[in-house]
Amino acid sequence: MKGDLEIAQDAELRPIHEIGEAAGLQVDEIEPYGRHMAKVSLDSIARMDDAPRGRYVVVTAITPTPLGEGKTVHTIGLSLALARMGKKVVTCIRQPSMGPLFGIKGGAAGGGYSQVVPMESFNLHLTGDIHAVQAAHNLVAAHVDASILLKNRFGFDPENVAWRRVTDTNDRVLREIIVGLGGPKNGIPRRTGFDIAVASELMAILGLSEDLLDMRRRIGRVILGYDKDGKAITAEDTNCAGAAAVVMRETIKPTLMQTMEGTPCFVHAGPFANIAHGSSSIVADRIGVRMSDYVITEAGFGADIGAEKFFNIKCRASGLKPDAAVLVCTVRALKMHSGRFKIVPGKPLDPGLLEEDLDALRVGMPNLEKQIENVKAHGIPVVVAINQFPTDTEAEHALITEAALAAGAHGCAVSDVFGQGGAGGIELAEAVEKACDEESAFDFLYPADAPVREKIETIATRMYGADGVDFLPRAAEDIDLCEDLGYGNLPICMAKTHLSLSHDPKLKGRPSGFRLPVRAVRLAAGAGFLYPLCGTMRTMPGLGSKPALEKVDLDESGQVVGLF
Repeated sequence: MKGDLEIAQDAELRPIHEIGEAAGLQVDEIEPYGRHMAKVSLDSIARMDDAPRGRYVVVTAITPTPLGEGKTVHTIGLSLALARMGKKVVTCIRQPSMGPLFGIKGGAAGGGYSQVVPMESFNLHLTGDIHAVQAAHNLVAAHVDASILLKNRFGFDPENVAWRRVTDTNDRVLREIIVGLGGPKNGIPRRTGFDIAVASELMAILGLSEDLLDMRRRIGRVILGYDKDGKAITAEDTNCAGAAAVVMRETIKPTLMQTMEGTPCFVHAGPFANIAHGSSSIVADRIGVRMSDYVITEAGFGADIGAEKFFNIKCRASGLKPDAAVLVCTVRALKMHSGRFKIVPGKPLDPGLLEEDLDALRVGMPNLEKQIENVKAHGIPVVVAINQFPTDTEAEHALITEAALAAGAHGCAVSDVFGQGGAGGIELAEAVEKACDEESAFDFLYPADAPVREKIETIATRMYGADGVDFLPRAAEDIDLCEDLGYGNLPICMAKTHLSLSHDPKLKGRPSGFRLPVRAVRLAAGAGFLYPLCGTMRTMPGLGSKPALEKVDLDESGQVVGLF
Protein backbone atom coordinates (compact mmCIF):
# COMPACT_ATOMS: atom_id res chain seq x y z
CA MET A 1 0.00 0.00 0.00
CA LYS A 2 1.19 3.53 -0.76
CA GLY A 3 2.31 5.78 2.07
CA ASP A 4 -0.01 8.45 3.48
CA LEU A 5 1.73 11.33 1.72
CA GLU A 6 1.73 9.54 -1.65
CA ILE A 7 -1.96 8.71 -1.32
CA ALA A 8 -2.74 12.32 -0.43
CA GLN A 9 -0.70 13.71 -3.30
CA ASP A 10 -2.55 11.42 -5.75
CA ALA A 11 -5.96 12.73 -4.66
CA GLU A 12 -7.99 14.78 -7.13
CA LEU A 13 -8.86 18.02 -5.36
CA ARG A 14 -11.80 20.26 -6.11
CA PRO A 15 -11.55 24.06 -5.87
CA ILE A 16 -12.36 25.00 -2.30
CA HIS A 17 -15.23 27.33 -3.22
CA GLU A 18 -17.04 24.33 -4.75
CA ILE A 19 -16.64 22.39 -1.47
CA GLY A 20 -17.96 25.34 0.54
CA GLU A 21 -20.92 26.15 -1.71
CA ALA A 22 -21.98 22.49 -1.91
CA ALA A 23 -21.92 22.39 1.90
CA GLY A 24 -24.22 25.42 2.15
CA LEU A 25 -21.88 28.39 2.51
CA GLN A 26 -22.45 31.51 0.46
CA VAL A 27 -19.82 32.90 -1.88
CA ASP A 28 -19.12 35.96 0.26
CA GLU A 29 -18.61 33.75 3.34
CA ILE A 30 -15.69 31.90 1.69
CA GLU A 31 -12.35 33.71 1.76
CA PRO A 32 -9.95 31.69 -0.44
CA TYR A 33 -6.43 31.02 0.76
CA GLY A 34 -5.07 29.58 -2.48
CA ARG A 35 -7.07 26.98 -4.46
CA HIS A 36 -7.66 24.36 -1.78
CA MET A 37 -8.09 26.21 1.53
CA ALA A 38 -10.28 29.08 2.66
CA LYS A 39 -11.15 31.02 5.77
CA VAL A 40 -14.88 31.04 6.56
CA SER A 41 -16.62 34.17 7.79
CA LEU A 42 -18.45 33.94 11.11
CA ASP A 43 -21.36 35.78 9.45
CA SER A 44 -22.45 32.30 8.41
CA ILE A 45 -23.37 31.48 12.01
CA ALA A 46 -25.90 34.30 12.24
CA ARG A 47 -27.30 33.58 8.77
CA MET A 48 -27.97 29.92 9.60
CA ASP A 49 -29.11 30.51 13.17
CA ASP A 50 -32.64 29.23 12.50
CA ALA A 51 -31.51 26.13 10.60
CA PRO A 52 -32.15 22.70 12.21
CA ARG A 53 -29.27 21.39 14.30
CA GLY A 54 -27.43 18.36 12.99
CA ARG A 55 -26.30 15.49 15.15
CA TYR A 56 -23.09 16.06 17.09
CA VAL A 57 -20.69 13.11 17.46
CA VAL A 58 -17.31 13.10 19.21
CA VAL A 59 -14.57 10.56 18.46
CA THR A 60 -12.29 9.47 21.30
CA ALA A 61 -10.19 6.41 22.09
CA ILE A 62 -8.71 4.03 24.61
CA THR A 63 -5.54 5.12 26.40
CA PRO A 64 -3.04 5.90 23.60
CA THR A 65 0.01 3.81 22.84
CA PRO A 66 3.03 4.65 20.67
CA LEU A 67 1.38 2.56 17.95
CA GLY A 68 -1.44 5.03 17.40
CA GLU A 69 -5.08 3.99 17.56
CA GLY A 70 -6.46 5.84 14.54
CA LYS A 71 -8.68 8.46 16.17
CA THR A 72 -8.27 11.13 13.48
CA VAL A 73 -8.49 8.46 10.78
CA HIS A 74 -11.89 7.50 12.18
CA THR A 75 -13.07 11.07 12.67
CA ILE A 76 -12.54 11.54 8.94
CA GLY A 77 -13.48 8.00 7.89
CA LEU A 78 -16.78 8.04 9.78
CA SER A 79 -17.61 11.30 8.00
CA LEU A 80 -16.87 9.67 4.64
CA ALA A 81 -19.01 6.65 5.46
CA LEU A 82 -21.99 8.76 6.52
CA ALA A 83 -21.64 10.79 3.32
CA ARG A 84 -21.75 7.56 1.30
CA MET A 85 -25.03 6.80 3.09
CA GLY A 86 -26.47 10.05 1.74
CA LYS A 87 -25.95 12.17 4.84
CA LYS A 88 -24.67 15.73 4.78
CA VAL A 89 -21.58 15.70 6.98
CA VAL A 90 -19.04 18.22 8.27
CA THR A 91 -15.80 17.13 9.92
CA CYS A 92 -14.24 19.41 12.58
CA ILE A 93 -10.65 18.79 13.69
CA ARG A 94 -7.69 20.68 15.14
CA GLN A 95 -4.69 22.18 13.39
CA PRO A 96 -1.59 20.14 14.28
CA SER A 97 1.50 21.61 15.89
CA MET A 98 4.71 21.37 13.89
CA GLY A 99 6.56 20.46 17.08
CA PRO A 100 5.29 16.85 17.27
CA LEU A 101 5.19 16.67 13.46
CA PHE A 102 8.95 17.10 13.24
CA GLY A 103 9.51 15.14 16.44
CA ILE A 104 8.12 11.63 16.61
CA LYS A 105 4.33 11.80 16.35
CA GLY A 106 4.12 12.73 12.68
CA GLY A 107 1.21 14.53 11.04
CA ALA A 108 -2.41 14.67 12.08
CA ALA A 109 -4.32 14.72 8.78
CA GLY A 110 -5.62 11.19 9.21
CA GLY A 111 -4.09 8.35 7.22
CA GLY A 112 -4.48 6.02 4.28
CA TYR A 113 -7.68 6.78 2.39
CA SER A 114 -9.21 8.76 5.25
CA GLN A 115 -7.26 12.02 5.12
CA VAL A 116 -7.74 15.76 4.89
CA VAL A 117 -6.00 17.14 1.82
CA PRO A 118 -3.72 18.70 0.78
CA MET A 119 -1.89 16.85 3.52
CA GLU A 120 1.26 18.98 3.32
CA SER A 121 -0.68 22.23 3.77
CA PHE A 122 -2.66 20.77 6.65
CA ASN A 123 0.46 19.75 8.56
CA LEU A 124 2.75 22.64 7.61
CA HIS A 125 1.58 26.12 8.63
CA LEU A 126 -1.99 25.82 7.22
CA THR A 127 -3.20 29.44 7.14
CA GLY A 128 -0.79 30.57 9.83
CA ASP A 129 -3.07 30.52 12.89
CA ILE A 130 -0.51 28.90 15.22
CA HIS A 131 2.11 31.44 14.18
CA ALA A 132 -0.32 34.29 14.88
CA VAL A 133 -1.03 32.88 18.34
CA GLN A 134 2.70 32.53 18.97
CA ALA A 135 3.37 36.10 17.81
CA ALA A 136 0.55 37.54 19.94
CA HIS A 137 1.65 35.56 23.00
CA ASN A 138 5.29 36.64 22.72
CA LEU A 139 4.32 40.25 22.02
CA VAL A 140 2.58 40.26 25.39
CA ALA A 141 5.64 38.66 27.05
CA ALA A 142 7.94 41.30 25.58
CA HIS A 143 5.60 44.03 26.80
CA VAL A 144 5.64 42.62 30.33
CA ASP A 145 9.44 42.43 30.53
CA ALA A 146 9.91 45.89 29.00
CA SER A 147 7.44 47.40 31.44
CA ILE A 148 9.24 45.83 34.40
CA LEU A 149 12.58 47.23 33.21
CA LEU A 150 11.26 50.69 32.37
CA LYS A 151 9.90 51.99 35.70
CA ASN A 152 7.55 49.00 36.22
CA ARG A 153 4.47 51.22 35.88
CA PHE A 154 2.08 48.24 36.18
CA GLY A 155 3.63 47.09 39.46
CA PHE A 156 4.76 43.56 38.56
CA ASP A 157 6.60 41.53 41.14
CA PRO A 158 9.51 40.30 38.94
CA GLU A 159 9.55 37.06 40.92
CA ASN A 160 5.87 36.41 40.25
CA VAL A 161 5.41 36.82 36.49
CA ALA A 162 3.05 34.12 35.21
CA TRP A 163 3.36 34.67 31.44
CA ARG A 164 6.03 32.46 29.84
CA ARG A 165 6.98 32.50 26.16
CA VAL A 166 5.98 29.95 23.50
CA THR A 167 7.33 28.42 20.30
CA ASP A 168 5.87 25.87 17.86
CA THR A 169 8.93 23.65 18.16
CA ASN A 170 9.84 20.77 20.44
CA ASP A 171 12.77 22.53 22.14
CA ARG A 172 13.70 21.00 25.48
CA VAL A 173 16.55 23.46 26.20
CA LEU A 174 14.01 26.29 26.45
CA ARG A 175 11.91 24.65 29.14
CA GLU A 176 13.68 26.57 31.90
CA ILE A 177 15.74 29.66 31.06
CA ILE A 178 17.01 32.93 32.54
CA VAL A 179 16.18 36.10 30.63
CA GLY A 180 17.52 39.64 30.98
CA LEU A 181 21.22 38.80 30.87
CA GLY A 182 23.78 41.07 29.21
CA GLY A 183 23.48 44.30 31.14
CA PRO A 184 20.90 46.79 32.42
CA LYS A 185 19.53 47.64 28.96
CA ASN A 186 18.54 44.03 28.30
CA GLY A 187 16.05 43.61 31.11
CA ILE A 188 15.96 42.44 34.70
CA PRO A 189 17.33 38.88 35.02
CA ARG A 190 14.68 36.42 36.08
CA ARG A 191 13.92 32.75 35.67
CA THR A 192 11.21 31.79 33.20
CA GLY A 193 10.74 29.36 30.30
CA PHE A 194 8.98 28.38 27.11
CA ASP A 195 5.91 26.24 26.50
CA ILE A 196 4.91 24.84 23.13
CA ALA A 197 2.75 27.34 21.20
CA VAL A 198 -0.35 25.13 21.21
CA ALA A 199 -0.19 25.15 25.02
CA SER A 200 -0.56 28.94 25.01
CA GLU A 201 -3.62 30.20 26.82
CA LEU A 202 -4.29 32.28 23.72
CA MET A 203 -4.71 29.06 21.73
CA ALA A 204 -7.20 27.76 24.29
CA ILE A 205 -9.01 31.10 24.08
CA LEU A 206 -9.20 30.79 20.29
CA GLY A 207 -10.79 27.37 20.61
CA LEU A 208 -13.36 28.46 23.19
CA SER A 209 -14.34 31.92 21.91
CA GLU A 210 -17.80 32.59 20.46
CA ASP A 211 -16.65 35.34 18.09
CA LEU A 212 -13.97 38.00 17.57
CA LEU A 213 -15.17 40.30 20.36
CA ASP A 214 -15.49 37.42 22.80
CA MET A 215 -11.89 36.49 21.96
CA ARG A 216 -10.86 40.08 22.65
CA ARG A 217 -12.64 40.06 26.03
CA ARG A 218 -11.06 36.76 27.02
CA ILE A 219 -7.57 37.97 26.12
CA GLY A 220 -8.17 40.96 28.39
CA ARG A 221 -8.85 38.59 31.31
CA VAL A 222 -5.55 36.73 30.95
CA ILE A 223 -3.45 36.98 34.11
CA LEU A 224 0.13 37.94 33.31
CA GLY A 225 1.49 38.06 36.85
CA TYR A 226 1.01 39.51 40.32
CA ASP A 227 2.11 42.56 42.29
CA LYS A 228 3.92 42.50 45.64
CA ASP A 229 0.58 42.20 47.45
CA GLY A 230 -0.51 39.19 45.39
CA LYS A 231 -3.04 41.10 43.30
CA ALA A 232 -3.47 39.73 39.76
CA ILE A 233 -2.36 41.89 36.83
CA THR A 234 -4.21 41.21 33.58
CA ALA A 235 -3.58 41.89 29.89
CA GLU A 236 -6.32 44.53 30.14
CA ASP A 237 -4.54 46.20 33.03
CA THR A 238 -1.35 46.45 30.97
CA ASN A 239 -3.04 47.79 27.81
CA CYS A 240 -1.80 44.94 25.60
CA ALA A 241 -4.96 42.86 25.11
CA GLY A 242 -6.03 44.91 22.12
CA ALA A 243 -2.71 44.49 20.32
CA ALA A 244 -2.77 40.72 20.91
CA ALA A 245 -6.32 40.50 19.57
CA VAL A 246 -5.33 42.47 16.47
CA VAL A 247 -2.47 40.05 15.75
CA MET A 248 -4.92 37.14 16.15
CA ARG A 249 -7.80 38.81 14.29
CA GLU A 250 -7.90 36.40 11.33
CA THR A 251 -7.44 33.31 13.49
CA ILE A 252 -11.07 33.39 14.67
CA LYS A 253 -12.21 32.24 11.21
CA PRO A 254 -12.13 28.44 10.70
CA THR A 255 -10.15 27.07 7.77
CA LEU A 256 -12.18 25.06 5.26
CA MET A 257 -10.49 22.08 3.61
CA GLN A 258 -11.68 18.85 2.00
CA THR A 259 -11.31 15.13 2.62
CA MET A 260 -10.08 12.49 0.18
CA GLU A 261 -13.70 12.00 -0.93
CA GLY A 262 -14.57 15.67 -1.27
CA THR A 263 -16.52 16.24 1.94
CA PRO A 264 -15.99 19.51 3.87
CA CYS A 265 -13.68 19.71 6.86
CA PHE A 266 -13.18 22.64 9.22
CA VAL A 267 -9.67 22.81 10.67
CA HIS A 268 -9.52 25.26 13.53
CA ALA A 269 -7.50 25.85 16.69
CA GLY A 270 -4.95 23.42 18.07
CA PRO A 271 -4.93 23.26 21.88
CA PHE A 272 -2.87 20.38 23.32
CA ALA A 273 -5.07 17.74 24.93
CA ASN A 274 -2.74 16.79 27.79
CA ILE A 275 -2.23 20.46 28.72
CA ALA A 276 -5.21 22.42 27.36
CA HIS A 277 -8.67 21.11 26.44
CA GLY A 278 -7.63 19.38 23.20
CA SER A 279 -10.57 20.09 20.90
CA SER A 280 -11.15 22.10 17.75
CA SER A 281 -13.09 25.34 17.97
CA ILE A 282 -16.58 26.13 19.15
CA VAL A 283 -17.22 28.38 16.15
CA ALA A 284 -16.41 25.58 13.67
CA ASP A 285 -18.83 23.25 15.45
CA ARG A 286 -21.54 25.92 15.52
CA ILE A 287 -21.24 26.48 11.79
CA GLY A 288 -21.12 22.74 11.15
CA VAL A 289 -24.22 21.75 13.10
CA ARG A 290 -26.31 24.29 11.17
CA MET A 291 -25.20 23.17 7.71
CA SER A 292 -25.21 19.38 8.04
CA ASP A 293 -26.97 16.27 9.26
CA TYR A 294 -23.89 15.24 11.25
CA VAL A 295 -20.86 16.99 12.69
CA ILE A 296 -18.05 14.56 13.47
CA THR A 297 -15.40 16.04 15.73
CA GLU A 298 -12.50 14.70 17.74
CA ALA A 299 -11.29 14.91 21.33
CA GLY A 300 -7.56 14.49 21.91
CA PHE A 301 -5.98 11.39 23.44
CA GLY A 302 -8.08 8.91 25.46
CA ALA A 303 -11.58 9.32 26.84
CA ASP A 304 -10.20 9.97 30.34
CA ILE A 305 -8.47 13.15 29.12
CA GLY A 306 -9.76 14.45 25.78
CA ALA A 307 -13.38 13.37 25.99
CA GLU A 308 -13.67 14.40 29.64
CA LYS A 309 -12.43 17.90 28.75
CA PHE A 310 -14.61 18.00 25.64
CA PHE A 311 -17.69 17.28 27.76
CA ASN A 312 -16.90 19.42 30.80
CA ILE A 313 -15.05 22.38 29.29
CA LYS A 314 -15.95 22.71 25.61
CA CYS A 315 -19.59 21.63 25.80
CA ARG A 316 -20.07 23.75 28.93
CA ALA A 317 -18.77 26.78 26.98
CA SER A 318 -20.56 26.10 23.69
CA GLY A 319 -23.93 24.87 24.94
CA LEU A 320 -23.82 22.08 22.35
CA LYS A 321 -24.78 18.63 23.59
CA PRO A 322 -23.24 15.55 21.96
CA ASP A 323 -25.60 12.87 20.66
CA ALA A 324 -23.09 10.00 20.70
CA ALA A 325 -19.43 9.13 21.02
CA VAL A 326 -17.15 6.76 19.12
CA LEU A 327 -14.38 5.02 21.05
CA VAL A 328 -11.53 3.78 18.84
CA CYS A 329 -9.37 0.80 19.77
CA THR A 330 -7.03 -1.68 18.11
CA VAL A 331 -6.19 -5.28 18.83
CA ARG A 332 -2.49 -4.59 19.22
CA ALA A 333 -3.01 -1.57 21.50
CA LEU A 334 -5.19 -3.61 23.84
CA LYS A 335 -2.54 -6.33 23.87
CA MET A 336 0.02 -3.72 24.84
CA HIS A 337 -2.21 -2.69 27.75
CA SER A 338 -1.68 -6.18 29.14
CA GLY A 339 1.78 -4.95 30.16
CA ARG A 340 3.42 -7.91 28.42
CA PHE A 341 4.86 -6.04 25.46
CA LYS A 342 7.28 -3.14 25.19
CA ILE A 343 7.15 -0.81 22.22
CA VAL A 344 10.07 1.40 21.29
CA PRO A 345 9.25 3.99 18.61
CA GLY A 346 11.31 3.44 15.47
CA LYS A 347 12.12 -0.21 16.28
CA PRO A 348 10.38 -3.37 14.97
CA LEU A 349 7.27 -4.49 16.84
CA ASP A 350 7.38 -7.40 19.23
CA PRO A 351 6.24 -10.37 17.08
CA GLY A 352 3.77 -11.29 19.82
CA LEU A 353 1.70 -8.23 18.99
CA LEU A 354 1.21 -9.54 15.47
CA GLU A 355 0.08 -13.04 16.48
CA GLU A 356 -3.26 -14.12 17.89
CA ASP A 357 -3.07 -13.92 21.67
CA LEU A 358 -6.52 -13.93 23.26
CA ASP A 359 -5.10 -14.14 26.77
CA ALA A 360 -3.07 -10.93 26.38
CA LEU A 361 -6.11 -9.29 24.83
CA ARG A 362 -8.26 -10.26 27.83
CA VAL A 363 -5.66 -8.86 30.26
CA GLY A 364 -5.56 -5.53 28.38
CA MET A 365 -9.33 -5.31 27.91
CA PRO A 366 -10.05 -3.47 31.21
CA ASN A 367 -8.65 -0.31 29.63
CA LEU A 368 -11.37 -0.41 26.97
CA GLU A 369 -13.99 -1.19 29.59
CA LYS A 370 -12.89 1.77 31.74
CA GLN A 371 -12.94 4.19 28.82
CA ILE A 372 -16.46 3.02 27.88
CA GLU A 373 -17.41 3.70 31.49
CA ASN A 374 -15.86 7.17 31.28
CA VAL A 375 -17.99 8.16 28.28
CA LYS A 376 -21.17 6.66 29.71
CA ALA A 377 -20.62 8.63 32.92
CA HIS A 378 -21.64 11.68 30.88
CA GLY A 379 -24.93 10.14 29.81
CA ILE A 380 -24.41 9.55 26.10
CA PRO A 381 -24.28 6.31 24.07
CA VAL A 382 -20.88 5.10 22.89
CA VAL A 383 -20.00 2.96 19.87
CA VAL A 384 -16.68 1.09 19.85
CA ALA A 385 -14.75 1.16 16.56
CA ILE A 386 -12.20 -1.63 16.12
CA ASN A 387 -9.55 -0.20 13.82
CA GLN A 388 -8.68 -3.22 11.69
CA PHE A 389 -5.12 -4.30 10.93
CA PRO A 390 -4.08 -7.12 8.55
CA THR A 391 -2.69 -9.22 11.41
CA ASP A 392 -5.97 -9.19 13.37
CA THR A 393 -8.03 -12.37 13.63
CA GLU A 394 -11.78 -12.89 13.72
CA ALA A 395 -11.47 -14.40 17.19
CA GLU A 396 -9.76 -11.26 18.47
CA HIS A 397 -12.45 -9.01 16.98
CA ALA A 398 -15.15 -11.22 18.47
CA LEU A 399 -13.56 -11.03 21.92
CA ILE A 400 -13.39 -7.22 21.79
CA THR A 401 -16.97 -7.00 20.59
CA GLU A 402 -18.21 -9.25 23.38
CA ALA A 403 -16.34 -7.26 26.03
CA ALA A 404 -17.43 -3.89 24.64
CA LEU A 405 -21.11 -4.78 24.60
CA ALA A 406 -20.87 -6.33 28.06
CA ALA A 407 -19.28 -3.08 29.33
CA GLY A 408 -22.26 -1.07 28.09
CA ALA A 409 -21.28 0.04 24.59
CA HIS A 410 -24.31 0.74 22.41
CA GLY A 411 -22.61 -0.96 19.48
CA CYS A 412 -19.28 -2.26 18.20
CA ALA A 413 -18.06 -2.34 14.60
CA VAL A 414 -14.91 -3.40 12.79
CA SER A 415 -13.67 -0.61 10.57
CA ASP A 416 -11.19 -0.32 7.71
CA VAL A 417 -11.51 3.35 6.78
CA PHE A 418 -7.71 3.54 6.57
CA GLY A 419 -7.55 1.04 3.71
CA GLN A 420 -10.91 1.67 2.05
CA GLY A 421 -12.00 5.19 2.93
CA GLY A 422 -15.72 5.65 3.51
CA ALA A 423 -16.53 2.22 2.07
CA GLY A 424 -14.67 0.64 5.00
CA GLY A 425 -16.76 2.41 7.62
CA ILE A 426 -20.36 1.70 6.63
CA GLU A 427 -20.95 -0.75 9.48
CA LEU A 428 -19.57 1.80 11.94
CA ALA A 429 -21.67 4.62 10.45
CA GLU A 430 -24.82 2.53 10.75
CA ALA A 431 -24.02 1.80 14.40
CA VAL A 432 -23.43 5.51 15.08
CA GLU A 433 -26.70 6.44 13.39
CA LYS A 434 -28.57 3.98 15.63
CA ALA A 435 -26.80 5.35 18.71
CA CYS A 436 -27.83 8.89 17.78
CA ASP A 437 -31.45 7.70 17.53
CA GLU A 438 -31.34 6.82 21.22
CA GLU A 439 -32.38 9.38 23.80
CA SER A 440 -29.29 10.62 25.59
CA ALA A 441 -29.13 12.20 29.01
CA PHE A 442 -25.95 14.23 28.62
CA ASP A 443 -24.70 15.78 31.84
CA PHE A 444 -21.49 17.23 33.19
CA LEU A 445 -19.30 15.24 35.54
CA TYR A 446 -19.34 17.95 38.22
CA PRO A 447 -21.03 21.30 38.90
CA ALA A 448 -18.83 24.27 38.05
CA ASP A 449 -19.45 25.87 41.45
CA ALA A 450 -18.16 22.88 43.43
CA PRO A 451 -14.95 23.50 45.45
CA VAL A 452 -11.78 23.19 43.37
CA ARG A 453 -10.40 20.26 45.35
CA GLU A 454 -13.71 18.41 45.00
CA LYS A 455 -13.74 18.86 41.22
CA ILE A 456 -10.19 17.58 40.89
CA GLU A 457 -10.94 14.59 43.13
CA THR A 458 -14.08 13.80 41.13
CA ILE A 459 -12.11 13.61 37.88
CA ALA A 460 -9.29 11.62 39.49
CA THR A 461 -11.51 9.03 41.11
CA ARG A 462 -14.27 8.68 38.48
CA MET A 463 -12.25 9.06 35.26
CA TYR A 464 -8.83 7.67 36.24
CA GLY A 465 -9.79 5.23 38.99
CA ALA A 466 -7.53 6.84 41.60
CA ASP A 467 -8.09 6.18 45.29
CA GLY A 468 -7.72 9.91 45.94
CA VAL A 469 -5.61 12.98 45.31
CA ASP A 470 -2.46 14.20 47.06
CA PHE A 471 -2.19 17.98 46.79
CA LEU A 472 1.44 18.97 47.16
CA PRO A 473 2.10 22.21 49.13
CA ARG A 474 2.48 24.36 45.99
CA ALA A 475 -0.80 23.01 44.59
CA ALA A 476 -2.63 23.70 47.84
CA GLU A 477 -1.34 27.30 47.80
CA ASP A 478 -2.36 27.71 44.16
CA ILE A 479 -5.89 26.46 44.83
CA ASP A 480 -6.32 28.79 47.79
CA LEU A 481 -5.13 31.73 45.66
CA CYS A 482 -7.48 30.87 42.78
CA GLU A 483 -10.44 30.67 45.13
CA ASP A 484 -9.43 33.88 46.91
CA LEU A 485 -9.24 35.69 43.56
CA GLY A 486 -12.75 34.51 42.69
CA TYR A 487 -11.86 31.85 40.12
CA GLY A 488 -12.93 28.78 42.08
CA ASN A 489 -16.02 28.28 39.90
CA LEU A 490 -14.05 27.52 36.72
CA PRO A 491 -13.99 24.00 35.21
CA ILE A 492 -10.90 21.84 35.54
CA CYS A 493 -8.46 21.06 32.71
CA MET A 494 -6.21 18.28 34.01
CA ALA A 495 -2.64 18.21 32.67
CA LYS A 496 -1.38 14.66 32.97
CA THR A 497 0.26 11.96 30.89
CA HIS A 498 -1.90 10.61 28.08
CA LEU A 499 -0.13 7.23 28.18
CA SER A 500 -1.91 5.90 31.27
CA LEU A 501 -5.18 6.29 33.12
CA SER A 502 -2.96 7.25 36.04
CA HIS A 503 -0.24 9.93 36.29
CA ASP A 504 2.46 7.31 35.66
CA PRO A 505 2.96 6.46 31.95
CA LYS A 506 4.33 3.04 32.90
CA LEU A 507 1.02 1.88 34.40
CA LYS A 508 -0.95 0.28 31.55
CA GLY A 509 -4.38 -1.31 31.38
CA ARG A 510 -6.68 -0.20 34.20
CA PRO A 511 -4.42 0.74 37.13
CA SER A 512 -5.77 0.62 40.66
CA GLY A 513 -4.53 1.35 44.16
CA PHE A 514 -2.87 4.66 43.25
CA ARG A 515 -3.30 8.24 44.37
CA LEU A 516 -2.98 11.14 41.95
CA PRO A 517 -0.27 13.68 42.90
CA VAL A 518 -1.04 17.28 41.93
CA ARG A 519 2.09 19.44 42.13
CA ALA A 520 0.68 22.80 40.99
CA VAL A 521 -2.51 24.40 39.71
CA ARG A 522 -2.29 27.10 37.05
CA LEU A 523 -4.99 29.65 36.31
CA ALA A 524 -6.14 30.32 32.74
CA ALA A 525 -8.63 33.09 33.49
CA GLY A 526 -9.07 34.11 29.86
CA ALA A 527 -9.66 30.58 28.60
CA GLY A 528 -11.87 29.99 31.61
CA PHE A 529 -10.36 26.97 33.36
CA LEU A 530 -7.88 25.85 36.01
CA TYR A 531 -5.27 23.31 35.02
CA PRO A 532 -3.66 21.11 37.65
CA LEU A 533 -0.23 19.71 36.78
CA CYS A 534 -0.18 16.02 37.70
CA GLY A 535 2.98 14.00 38.23
CA THR A 536 5.86 15.08 35.98
CA MET A 537 3.69 16.42 33.14
CA ARG A 538 5.65 18.88 30.92
CA THR A 539 4.32 21.80 28.91
CA MET A 540 7.15 21.62 26.34
CA PRO A 541 7.95 18.36 24.46
CA GLY A 542 11.49 17.59 23.33
CA LEU A 543 13.04 16.20 20.16
CA GLY A 544 14.45 12.68 20.22
CA SER A 545 17.87 11.51 19.04
CA LYS A 546 16.48 10.74 15.55
CA PRO A 547 13.52 13.07 15.04
CA ALA A 548 11.17 12.83 12.08
CA LEU A 549 12.50 16.11 10.70
CA GLU A 550 15.58 14.27 9.39
CA LYS A 551 13.40 12.51 6.79
CA VAL A 552 11.46 15.55 5.55
CA ASP A 553 12.71 17.18 2.36
CA LEU A 554 11.87 18.41 -1.14
CA ASP A 555 12.35 16.17 -4.17
CA GLU A 556 13.74 17.36 -7.52
CA SER A 557 10.29 18.55 -8.63
CA GLY A 558 9.76 20.58 -5.44
CA GLN A 559 7.28 18.13 -3.89
CA VAL A 560 7.37 17.53 -0.14
CA VAL A 561 8.61 14.06 0.82
CA GLY A 562 9.09 12.30 4.13
CA LEU A 563 5.95 13.42 5.96
CA PHE A 564 3.90 10.72 7.67
